[in-house]
Amino acid sequence: MPQIKDLIAHLDRLLEADEFKDYGPNGLQVPGRDEVQTVVTGVSANGPLIDAAVEAGADLVLVHHGLYWRGDPQQITPLLHRRLKPLFAHDVNLAAYHLPLDAHPEHGNNALLAQRLGGVNARRFAGIGVAIDFDTPLTIEELTHRVRDAVDGREPLVVPGGPDTINNIGIVSGAATDDVLTALDEGLDAFLTGEPAERAYSIATDANIHFLAAGHHATETLGVRRLGDLLAREFGVRHIYVDVPNPI
Repeated sequence: MPQIKDLIAHLDRLLEADEFKDYGPNGLQVPGRDEVQTVVTGVSANGPLIDAAVEAGADLVLVHHGLYWRGDPQQITPLLHRRLKPLFAHDVNLAAYHLPLDAHPEHGNNALLAQRLGGVNARRFAGIGVAIDFDTPLTIEELTHRVRDAVDGREPLVVPGGPDTINNIGIVSGAATDDVLTALDEGLDAFLTGEPAERAYSIATDANIHFLAAGHHATETLGVRRLGDLLAREFGVRHIYVDVPNPI
């Protein structure tokens, strides 16, 4: 069985984790047993995901949103204790990759969303995001349908403030409402994120751009699932993706 240190070193290199100034630590956050046979992936390191991972016999829980964030209390709170206890009790590793996984040009959340939307000419947008063009212009109804399919059926919030025909879109998963301003600066017709802020509505309607929000969780399932599949292929581990439903 592969060693945890080898899996983490591989992911650190692949995602260039050291290149990012992030809101929390990337890489191994909780050490456990040395050998890995089963990897459970999920979006966020919450109690239900960790419980499901333990039940599945995980040696490594690999997530996008980890346990530690800048500004958190310095002590182990009851909330953190609830999440750490099953990991310690069953000697399970936990690793997280946040911005590096959003930004990766091949395996990242935004790159994979762009692929699912069927765009061309993918390019870096707003730091960690992706902008794409469409070979054939879309209506807002057609774009909404593509976004819904891209996030496995989650109905997006749509502010149809832009032009009748949509030639391009900027994508930043998670909570990135203000990157709609970058989309405006770059002359894009539409912008997609996950979790909206209230000001998005008036920005879209006043500035003539379509704004879509398909859910913070829903827009960030693809990258971590891809990492689990890569580890299964390259290290021969068993990969199980666990989706803990989250409407936000």
